[in-house]
Amino acid sequence: MDLKIISGNSNPSLAQGIAKYLRIDLVRCDVKDFSDGEIFVQIHENVRGLDVFVIQSTCPPVNHNLMELLVVIDALKRSSAGRITAVVPYYGYARQDRKVQPRVPISAKLVADLITTAGADRLLTMDLHAGQIQGFFNIPVDNLFSTPVMIDYIRQLNSKNLVIVSPDAGGVERARAYAKRLKATLSIIDKRRDTPNQSEVMNIIGNVKCKDVFIVDDIVDTAGTLTKAAHALKEAGAKAVYACCTHAVLSGKAIERIEKSVIEQLIVTDTIPLSDDAKACKRIVVNTVADVVGETIHRINLAESVSSLFM
Repeated sequence: MDLKIISGNSNPSLAQGIAKYLRIDLVRCDVKDFSDGEIFVQIHENVRGLDVFVIQSTCPPVNHNLMELLVVIDALKRSSAGRITAVVPYYGYARQDRKVQPRVPISAKLVADLITTAGADRLLTMDLHAGQIQGFFNIPVDNLFSTPVMIDYIRQLNSKNLVIVSPDAGGVERARAYAKRLKATLSIIDKRRDTPNQSEVMNIIGNVKCKDVFIVDDIVDTAGTLTKAAHALKEAGAKAVYACCTHAVLSGKAIERIEKSVIEQLIVTDTIPLSDDAKACKRIVVNTVADVVGETIHRINLAESVSSLFM
């Protein structure tokens, strides 16, 4: 099928980068708000029978961007698009993937149902907070990784005595993948989280003394966990502390904490567009994932292997 790319308003620069990689233009459309806040979508090109990819991160404002995605998908469905793929580089609500307290929702599953019911035939996302979220969908899901982009940048720094650090037990698999490809050693931070968005570093497993360390995570939200981990690593004798994450949510006092921290650089991707404050922070380095997403879209369109991209 012929390929088309359409974008919501959540991350237009990433959408433009993907379109540039694919050497096609974005579909002409209006995605705007009425004065009362309702979302209006009109597609100005024929998409009947075409393979259409909707680029829309569900980043802040999360609920508005999610609703935009659903309305765009519905508009495409009612325009007889041949196949609709929701490209959601950052999947909002992913941290609510299970019941950890009585009488709470599993919001990640609810969002999956909404996207499917709206009419998506496939989901393309990146570095899901929990891999099992793929099972919440009854449509094919491609969970991409920012690892190739991050590793290329880390190699350019030519760090010596490199140690990859997982900020918690749940991120060990991700950190191990980095360590294996970079031929580095692995360290783990044992932490205790008493309430959401707050954590206390308890212990460092592994030797980081006189070494360059890279904390590897999928999301940085308030940066409380990250900056505390960096401080603990520095106290344990680390020579320099770097951090990399795929999704730079950076809410609340995150920028202030990063500015005051011992972190040399925070390496992020453009799955979420940075705020003006984040752009002004000299410690934050952005690497684009447009080429990775673009190549994946190209392969899906041609029914070629996606997993071989990350081998």
